[in-house]
Amino acid sequence: VKADTYEKIDKELLGYVEDVLLNRREDSTERMLEYAGTLDPKSTPIQLQKLISNEPGPAITPRLNPIPAGVDPLAVPTELPPVPEYKAWADPLQKSEAFGQLQEVMEQRIIYIDGAMGTSIQKHKLTEEDFRGDRYKQHPHELRGNNDLLVITRPDVIADIHNEFLEAGADILETNTFNGTRTSQSDYQLDNAEDVRLINVEAAKLAKGCTQKWMEQHPGSRKFVAGAVGPTSKTLSVSPSVENPAFRGTTYDAVEEAYYEQIEALYDGGVDMFLVETIFDTLNSKAAIYALERFFEHKQLRLPVFISGTIVDNSGRTLSGQTNEAFWNSICHSNPMAVGLNCALGAKDMKPYVDNLSKCADCYVFCYPNAGLPNAMGGYDQKGSEMAEEIRPFCEEQLVNCIGGCCGTGPEHIAAIKAMAEKYEPRKKHAVEPKMRLSGLEPLNYQPKLDNMRNTFINIGERCNVAGSSIYKKAIVDGNYDKVAAIAVKQVEQGAHVLDINMDDGLIDGVPAMTKFVNLLVSDPEVSKVPFMIDSSKFFIVEAGLKCCQGKCIVNSISMKEGEQAFRQHAATVKRHGAAVVVMAFDEEGQDVGFDPEDIIFDPNILTVGTGMSEHNNYAVDFIRATREIKRQCPGCKISGGVSNIAFSFRGNEAVRRGFHSAFLHHACRAGMDMGIVNAAQVIADEYSKLDKELLGFIEDVLLNRCENSTEQRMLEYAGTLDPKCKPTDVKKKGAAPGAKATGGKEKSWRDESVEKRLQHAMVKGIDEFAVRDTEEARVSGRYEKPLEVIEGPLMDGMNVVGDLFGSGKMFLPQVIKSARVMKKAVGHLLPFIEEEKLQSGNTSQDNAGVIIMATVKGDVHDIGKNIVGVVLGCNNFKVIDLGVMTPWEKILAAAKEHKADIIGLSGLITPSLDEMVTVAKKMEEEGLKLPLLIGGATTSKMHTAVKIAPQYSGPAVYVLDASRSVPVAQTLLDA
Repeated sequence: VKADTYEKIDKELLGYVEDVLLNRREDSTERMLEYAGTLDPKSTPIQLQKLISNEPGPAITPRLNPIPAGVDPLAVPTELPPVPEYKAWADPLQKSEAFGQLQEVMEQRIIYIDGAMGTSIQKHKLTEEDFRGDRYKQHPHELRGNNDLLVITRPDVIADIHNEFLEAGADILETNTFNGTRTSQSDYQLDNAEDVRLINVEAAKLAKGCTQKWMEQHPGSRKFVAGAVGPTSKTLSVSPSVENPAFRGTTYDAVEEAYYEQIEALYDGGVDMFLVETIFDTLNSKAAIYALERFFEHKQLRLPVFISGTIVDNSGRTLSGQTNEAFWNSICHSNPMAVGLNCALGAKDMKPYVDNLSKCADCYVFCYPNAGLPNAMGGYDQKGSEMAEEIRPFCEEQLVNCIGGCCGTGPEHIAAIKAMAEKYEPRKKHAVEPKMRLSGLEPLNYQPKLDNMRNTFINIGERCNVAGSSIYKKAIVDGNYDKVAAIAVKQVEQGAHVLDINMDDGLIDGVPAMTKFVNLLVSDPEVSKVPFMIDSSKFFIVEAGLKCCQGKCIVNSISMKEGEQAFRQHAATVKRHGAAVVVMAFDEEGQDVGFDPEDIIFDPNILTVGTGMSEHNNYAVDFIRATREIKRQCPGCKISGGVSNIAFSFRGNEAVRRGFHSAFLHHACRAGMDMGIVNAAQVIADEYSKLDKELLGFIEDVLLNRCENSTEQRMLEYAGTLDPKCKPTDVKKKGAAPGAKATGGKEKSWRDESVEKRLQHAMVKGIDEFAVRDTEEARVSGRYEKPLEVIEGPLMDGMNVVGDLFGSGKMFLPQVIKSARVMKKAVGHLLPFIEEEKLQSGNTSQDNAGVIIMATVKGDVHDIGKNIVGVVLGCNNFKVIDLGVMTPWEKILAAAKEHKADIIGLSGLITPSLDEMVTVAKKMEEEGLKLPLLIGGATTSKMHTAVKIAPQYSGPAVYVLDASRSVPVAQTLLDA
């Protein structure tokens, strides 16, 4: 390439080559082959040697002429070809009989789903023997608490509960399979294919038998069985590791396969529909949706699907941090029959989120809240009539099509709700405004407004692309993921609406690099609030990225380069993952896959102008014209491109390049360009109207191909006179005195505060960039006699502020974890000084802040809250020994003795956990352990701890409200 420069190529050869390359003659290929046959194959294109004599070649065809003066290169032609007629896409899958029946009923009236299976089972006071039955008498693991197993060992109990809900008026019965995946059954050592299938098939048959008997006894009624698909006991978006936020406790493929296995068994058992419920991590639900779509395609039959999210706290977010609308944007690709919310909140607290969902969803809407909030003893006091009155506004405002109950609700609640709601009309489905709907933790809804570029153009940050940033590439190759994460944070801070992520480089193993980096970014709420663009020319790398994102991404890109069949397969896979897609080649058959036009993004290819080659001169004009025509012929579709390509000829002269970007975007956006891969900060700063007028004139001569010599002479000569470091809005010639604005920007204002204020700000915002510097400044300031006082003072003050903000709903869990990591970095800097102080004082012990045993008690398989507490404590120099879930008291006490623990922490989500915590306290008293006992979890409370647990134990028993409070509580106990 270096030797064969364009200008030196033999002119006769060049004529033939460019006839083919630029498609200038109908017979160009034949002529080229004939001419090539006359050449010595060992000669060079600069020094041709012919094998035989030959007639002179054809005259060289003239290159593209500049657009004549006075002609607007961007004018809309007066005559345009007609817009082709597109056939609306039709789902090729047949719909089940129940699909139409359920749809018909929901159009006519509000329908009712049953109440809490777990609450109803608890009333039966079942023993370990009930859970074992005959089949599992010799099973090596305790089974009490595995409610799903009762469809095999005590089907009479489950059938009675189903029948009670039918009598109360439920139209939909859920199968008793909330924990029916092998992922959840692994906590009971029942994660083999035989037991998992048996549980789900028998659960479906049992519920189906109850509804069929009911319909036989009540002719004309129609009852439905929903296969309950729970969230599993694992999360795909949150790391269980303090040290490695990119680590995950399971994989997307494992969870998706577990869901498929459950779905297949439920179908074989006879369910009418599927209910994906209690979604605390949207990526888990996307794996369930993927499995459902895969199963439906296999069966060539579609069943109704309801999808239900869970808002966990006052911030109005899921546990993994998504807002209500971001959740909808992430799962709407599944076209569910209904979307809703359940669990965690009572009806009163849930209403604003159902209201929001009702406005943004174009399907039916449902909810089944808890019977209020748990009381101090872990139970639910709200009566059916009280709950019905709290739900009345949902019906009066026509927010819902289906209502039911979650934790704490029984047949009396369903009966009361039905009696109240029968007179109200159901919510009417409505079409939502066509928009591109993307999401990270926050929604990004986009609709073009061609009169205002600032409000319409989506900035796609380009710096996390190995082709766009040498710093990023080197950091990835070196494995310095903290550095590349900082690049991502900076782009979002500077205004990127979407973050492009690309790992296509020969030195990088794309799949693990993409997986690790996306998982790392997902753990940082300041970055993951925006959608990601998963960018690769290798589709298997694209898939790896999609499997890490709970939000709705953009895939960049798919094309016809591997043939039409691969193209369609890739498009179908992207759709199943719920992403929008950039396409490099599409035609009128594109709708065959069923993509929403709003999710299709064309990239007509932005190519470089100003190269010195006249055939390149019209590239910008061609892109803009193509943009306008594609938008006209493909309504709803979007246009994107790599903006930095346009001025690659002027690399090294930032003022000129940035000016080109701004001017190009101005014209392209007016023609309909929607988004582009850009340096977001520069796009915002370099507004078209603020560009230097002289510079803009030269740029637009090149960009719009207005002058014959605009590139080779005028532009280059002018660019050579500029200070390469100046800005396109403040042009300076070489040698000019720098103005006041020529230097870098002012450092962040919060950096001017006292070191204590800076540490607090960093803790709240999760900024670890200055953690070591500020901690050291505090240590040597003279205000703290010992390094430990820095921890106990400003650092703990910062964590207390985090706790207050979290408790009031102004922070959410991913932010708390990020704050804890700042604390860990600061503490890590102080530890050597603390150790040195110990040596000087003669204290050579190797103590941490303390050793804490953490365990989810026996009978409970939920550990997400416990894991988060462990992360926060670990970040604050506590040594955490995590015993996992289903932990008997013997194991807890043995571990406390073995590790010489300072504190024991017990966690539980379900009501039976409360009794087990009492047992642990009793056993600690009997064995003389006087360690502080921390109590936490969704059903625990200050009163229950004081009334039920503390009297059984003479040591301190302390209720901890949430993860953010764990550090000050533990520190206070150990300092007492």
